[in-house]
This record gives sequence, structure tokens and C-alpha cells, in this order.
Amino acid sequence: MSGPPGAKPFRMTEQAYLILLSLTPEPLHGYAVIQAVAELSDGATALGAGTLYGNLDRLSGAGLVEPSGEEVVDGRLRRYYRITDDGRRVAEQETARLRELAARAQKALDRRGTAARPTSGRLAGGLA
Repeated sequence: MSGPPGAKPFRMTEQAYLILLSLTPEPLHGYAVIQAVAELSDGATALGAGTLYGNLDRLSGAGLVEPSGEEVVDGRLRRYYRITDDGRRVAEQETARLRELAARAQKALDRRGTAARPTSGRLAGGLA
């Protein structure tokens, strides 16, 4: 998965995908991104600061997010990030890819569920 022409190559990870999704409604500062990712993943993904900012650097290098301003709150600098048009396009493509993958996975599971099963109490190889 890549960004705009001339941007660094980018491999989408679950964390990067969730960061992109967290930025779709509005620009957010780092801690708000961490909270949004936790909410989007129902708590399954907890980003540390190093992981967040490493991903933001990669996403920015790929042209998928960009800084959108700074403010000082309680003596600390908050930098805000926003998703770019290319970032939104990539997030939509990744969502479609995951949806298609899930549909293929469900078909495979459904086929396995209807496959012929041994009618005796014996397992393959004659084991009971």
C-alpha cells in the first residue's frame, strides 16, 4: 500500500491503519490519537508514545498525514496531525481490502463447516 507519487514506500500495519482512522473525523494531538485508537480497537490496541510517533513519522513520510498546528497547554506543546486526501484514500482502500479478506475467510470457514465428516466415531488413521 502506498501514498502519493514520490512519497516513501509504506507498508500498512494495524497500528498505522487505526491511527489513520482516528484522524478521519478531525485533527488530533498525540494523546488524543492514543485514546481514539484504544476506542476504535475496543481496547485491544494500546499505543505507547514511541510507537505512536514512529508511526506518525512513517505516515507523514508517505504523505498520508501531516502536522496541522501546535498549541501550548499547561506549559507543554501539543502538535496536531490531520489525515491528507491521500491518507483518506489509502484508509478507504485498506478498509475495502480487509472487508474482502474477511468475506473470503468466511467463505472458507463455511466450506470447511459443510465438508464431509467421518460418520463413525473413528478419527483419521483409525484412532478413536
